[in-house]
Amino acid sequence: MSRLSHFSGRNRVVIDAMRPMLDGGAFPVKRRLSDTVDVEAHVLADSHAHLDVVLSYRKYGESWEEVPMRDVGNDVFCGAFHPASIGVHVFRVIGWIDAFRNWHVGFVKKTAAGDPDIAVELLIGAKLVEAAAGRAADGEAAQLYDWAIILRDASRDLGQRVQLASSSDFYALVSAYPDRSLQTIGAEQEVWVERDEAYFSTWYEYFPRSCGPVGQHGTFRDAAGRLPEIARMGFNIVYFPPIHPIGRTFRKGKNNSLTAADGDVGSPWAIGSEEGGHTAIHPELGTVEDFQWFLGKAAEQGLEVALDIAFQCSPDHPYVRSHPEWFQWRPDGSVQYAENPPKKYQDILPIHFETLDWEALWEELKGVFEYWIEVGVTVFRVDNPHTKPMEFWRWCLREIKLKHPEVIFLSEAFTRPKRKYRLAKAGFTQGYTYFTWRNHPAEMRAYLEELTSDPVRQFFLPNFWPNTPDILHEDLQRGNRATFMGRYILAATLSGNLGIYGPAFELLEHEPFPGKEEYNHNEKYELKNWDWDRPGNIKSEIARVNEIRRGHRAMQGMEGLVFVATDNPHVLAYIRQTADRADQLLVIVNFDWHHTQTGFVELPLLELGIGSDKSFSVKDLYDPSMPCYEWRGSRNFFKLDPSKAPAHIFQLLR
Repeated sequence: MSRLSHFSGRNRVVIDAMRPMLDGGAFPVKRRLSDTVDVEAHVLADSHAHLDVVLSYRKYGESWEEVPMRDVGNDVFCGAFHPASIGVHVFRVIGWIDAFRNWHVGFVKKTAAGDPDIAVELLIGAKLVEAAAGRAADGEAAQLYDWAIILRDASRDLGQRVQLASSSDFYALVSAYPDRSLQTIGAEQEVWVERDEAYFSTWYEYFPRSCGPVGQHGTFRDAAGRLPEIARMGFNIVYFPPIHPIGRTFRKGKNNSLTAADGDVGSPWAIGSEEGGHTAIHPELGTVEDFQWFLGKAAEQGLEVALDIAFQCSPDHPYVRSHPEWFQWRPDGSVQYAENPPKKYQDILPIHFETLDWEALWEELKGVFEYWIEVGVTVFRVDNPHTKPMEFWRWCLREIKLKHPEVIFLSEAFTRPKRKYRLAKAGFTQGYTYFTWRNHPAEMRAYLEELTSDPVRQFFLPNFWPNTPDILHEDLQRGNRATFMGRYILAATLSGNLGIYGPAFELLEHEPFPGKEEYNHNEKYELKNWDWDRPGNIKSEIARVNEIRRGHRAMQGMEGLVFVATDNPHVLAYIRQTADRADQLLVIVNFDWHHTQTGFVELPLLELGIGSDKSFSVKDLYDPSMPCYEWRGSRNFFKLDPSKAPAHIFQLLR
């Protein structure tokens, strides 16, 4: 076969540098439903030919629509569309040389110059008009054919024929039916349009089994008793660790000890027993009907319920018996358990994704999500997705999104950056981040600048967690009340999505397992009897911050983040504002949780739309008892005493 077969030799238009485009269109970009999708592309051709360029778009499975793109100079074309619903959409750029427009531009110039061959130009135009008539609707086709006859008719007055070809009505009608037979269609780019909760969510994780009476295993009905308080604190998603039956073989004891005592409840992540696997519920929590009742109670409080999906099994999981080929077996006939040498996790078996039966395995695991979606769950936190094949997620999540565009997936992948980003490209809605380990203003700023810059912002929606059942960072271990509130304010004002593991967080739990970044007496391995109203808690402070988030559109995403210079290295300052500047907040956080810090912030007045000679007021929303301050100019003073408040959340008032 000739190498020329790889080229479209008659198509002279070239389309490249389309934005947004992720890895040549291999992965989707993300937008919320309220967003306009702005598209830019370089569209060019040889010579001085005039081009027509359109932005073509559709929701998956529906018909294409088109809008013209504007030529903004230097072969750059811009256009936009607004998706009408959530789901998987696709767009592309199409360009062609406009033969009629090129002829008409030349014809007008030649007429003005008194070209003696203008009659020949009319014959060329007639041919183009006749071709347009063949593409036109019936009624307008007749008009175009008539015009073509007139242009060709040498017996008619030349001036009248020129006048016809120069008229605006003539130009508009012929232009409506362009010759696109040699158009160039650019690469397609998917855009996953998400509901608002993908960009703005406040998660609260708790263990339903710890909600029962003292010494008893809690149920869904016990856990429902906590919902009004969680809603009052301003959360909109409650997240449960796995609710499935827990294996008994090699069950872990308290604090992850290798030997379980009588009555030890085991880890919820050791999934599966004779009672069932990933589509079953731990009998002590209740039934499917009880869980659906809980979903209804949560909805009454304005809360969605997220489930943890962990694709791993205990040795007692039904899969081990029904699908032994989905696991690895050692030469002695025993099944391979999870390891991270020298650590051994005998209570957990990893799934063998290289099995020859991989297609059935993939379908089965996708079916787990589909089962719980049918039950009524639309939010999932996925455990350790980076330990499963990337291409499995790329297939699975897209298949689900096509049918259930409302579903949100949170990737719990504390792994290397490229792995985290690949999972987001594969379709995870949100992802855990390194926020927990950014404990100084300079490194926090650098990290946020990475997250809010291209290409990361096109596909990665970060979710900031100050703590999890697995992670009690040294900052919290050594911290005080200001540490916990400061970390919460940072998460709440830097990211549209955040979560905490409670009630450990609001009760300021900070006892570590010796030598580890983990909680001592970890709830993962035992029932806890929390005093949810223990004196000294920070529930009211958390509620205040969440109320600020809900009341200010500027906080409900990652857009509009502008860092502000300060003369104090212990302090991070930043603006959050909407695109129209109608909502503007200035956040100043003192990272020194133990000492008062003072200094000046240098406000970017031009970025804020404030004249250098204009005064403006600032009101501290975090501490409403403070008076409004009148500021003028870019340089303004701050003082933060962490014993009173670790941060200011100023609203800028005009």
